[in-house]
Amino acid sequence: MDMLKQLSLAGLVPVIKIKNAEDAVPLCTALKNGGLPVAEITFRTDAAEESIRRVHEALPDILLGAGTVLTVDQVERAWNAGAGYIVAPGLNPAIVSYCVEKGYPVLPGCANPSDIEAALSLGLKTVKFFPAEALGGLKLIKAMSAPYGDVRFVPTGGINEKNLCEYLAFPKIAACGGSWMVPEDLINAKAWDKIEALARDAVQKMLGFSIIHVGMDCDDPETAAKEAKKMSALLGLPIERESEKGMFCGPFEIEKRKVRGVHGHIALGTLNVERAKWHLEQRGFTFDEASATYAPDGRMKFIYMNDEICGFAFHLLLK
Repeated sequence: MDMLKQLSLAGLVPVIKIKNAEDAVPLCTALKNGGLPVAEITFRTDAAEESIRRVHEALPDILLGAGTVLTVDQVERAWNAGAGYIVAPGLNPAIVSYCVEKGYPVLPGCANPSDIEAALSLGLKTVKFFPAEALGGLKLIKAMSAPYGDVRFVPTGGINEKNLCEYLAFPKIAACGGSWMVPEDLINAKAWDKIEALARDAVQKMLGFSIIHVGMDCDDPETAAKEAKKMSALLGLPIERESEKGMFCGPFEIEKRKVRGVHGHIALGTLNVERAKWHLEQRGFTFDEASATYAPDGRMKFIYMNDEICGFAFHLLLK
């Protein structure tokens, strides 16, 4: 899987300014423990190159990028130190051409249609959008996506916990960059536990998990009909959405046959099934790939986990 695809699955890229290279590994460890094994270390300080080197050596599974790259020399220094992709605040043709020639994934900053056309002419279809909120934010991205339907954006600048999900809901946005989970004062204080908590909160907000329904299996349609009537009487709700497989009564799905799980299944709603799957895989869960279904636009909308919890199977469901 290529680096830009992995960034899209991660969804959120912490943009980090490190003054002391000794802070790099514990900082990225905190992000990883909080569910964000990804970092863009910016060349805004003299410690950037050494920070990238240390993280690459100590945490090789981190999706590690170099940001604010302004020269070809910085590109090489970042890449040789262990960066897996290059990010620039603007579109410098010399930097982009060099990265393309070398095969380095690169995200140049684009602010308008002319920048996007320059990126396309250099062979890129995913670009950084910077500074996002100052330029017009999601409204401008949507406007530019109309004529440039194949382009995907990674907005950075003004993204926070309040607008993150709104950005990511637009399918042309591959991921977002942000720094609210890595504030400078917490880095200076070496408050790694607080940064871990901020990262965890950001991931949970991004995935937007909620229980959609609980499935309960019956042995046959007759038993399912009887149990559904009991549930309807209990909840004071009608039986609805009946199909050959089962029927719904409020948040309960009464199955007409045994499906999965000793006791049934739980549908876990999420804002992006593929992204949620990737994050849960980082936590050690596995999935039944054969169970996946897809929406007409190609987005995954359903997949079962292999793991059961307390006798319940779980599947992810696109909200």
